Amino acid sequence: MLVLAILIADQALKIWIKTNMYLGEDIVITDWFIIHFTENPGMAFGFEFGGNWGKLVLSIFRIITVGFIFYWLRTLVQKKVKTGAIVAVSLVLAGALGNIIDSAVYGLLFSDSYGQVATFLPEGGGYAGFLFGKVVDMFYFPLYKGYLPEWLPFWGGDYFIFFRPVFNLADFSISCGVGLLILYQKSVFKD
Repeated sequence: MLVLAILIADQALKIWIKTNMYLGEDIVITDWFIIHFTENPGMAFGFEFGGNWGKLVLSIFRIITVGFIFYWLRTLVQKKVKTGAIVAVSLVLAGALGNIIDSAVYGLLFSDSYGQVATFLPEGGGYAGFLFGKVVDMFYFPLYKGYLPEWLPFWGGDYFIFFRPVFNLADFSISCGVGLLILYQKSVFKD
């Protein structure tokens, strides 16, 4: 139920962002909470891995990994480990599935978002093929913006933004799941 709930919320939010905002558009909630539409073509924090072949390998690796996580979750449920451990692995699974859906099918289902709001099922086809889509990210929390003190070695006087990454609900789910796994490591990894 948790995996399904997170998947639905994640995909609903991503589809709303994709079909109501153009790439780079911001909705400023507060100075430190901004909805900023960006797309991630590769791995975490926008890192790319070897062009098209790297994207294909990464997508296939993600799908195989999700299969292992699903099997692991099923095993944990059968062993009746603590609920916290099951929730942790469920959060990781939900987040991984949410981002895989973007990578796998968003390129087929949507037009690009460069300077325009994307359309669902565009007449000429989507912006990319199967497994070559981009992950929609939107949460941006620039908690501190300013110049670093001059006395600081290497970066003194440089402009600095604390917490620059833009992420989505799936990424948040994975991060929370990993955090809980650390807390429940004794029950999860006892065998």
